[in-house]
Amino acid sequence: MTVMAERPTTRGTEPDSFEGLLNTLDELDVPDGYTAEIIRGSIVVSPWSKGYYTRVMRLVCQQLEPHLPEGHVIERAPNLYVFPGAERAYGPDIHATHAKALETADNHVDGGALCFVAELTSSTTRDDDLTDKVKVYGRSGIPVYLVLDMQEEQATVFSMPSAKGYESRDTKPFGEKLRIPQPFDCVLDTTDFKAP
Repeated sequence: MTVMAERPTTRGTEPDSFEGLLNTLDELDVPDGYTAEIIRGSIVVSPWSKGYYTRVMRLVCQQLEPHLPEGHVIERAPNLYVFPGAERAYGPDIHATHAKALETADNHVDGGALCFVAELTSSTTRDDDLTDKVKVYGRSGIPVYLVLDMQEEQATVFSMPSAKGYESRDTKPFGEKLRIPQPFDCVLDTTDFKAP
């Protein structure tokens, strides 16, 4: 049995490049119960979500699916989305992308194909979800980024992507309704998002 720190990183990967990190990530034997991403030049291994997060993810997908842009799908399946210009690779909790982007034998999916991303924070991922990912997703042109802050019990939707990240941000406490902007143009009911 492998015992790991909650967020170990791999630095100094040879060759010291984004492609080198991707190759290392592909060869990494990530134990069950953990996921791995590339954040700020490091491979970051994090534990899987708490059980009730599944309920929240399912509720988000059920509410947004009827409003998906044509030809798009929304998933909770683990996929690694790659952002080579930012030298990042993320495995978002929920992602909506054009179905054709997933028709690949590669385990790296083009991050530019995303139209929506949602992350459910944990005490170990919260900082990256609210800082690094806001910048990368926004600069990559992803129209909507939803952060479900499970520690603060609030939902924040970022929209209007720009070179700075996002121009618009709206936050509501769990239990309230939050407008999800274009291309969805719908309301997300967060009533059942709290921990049991």
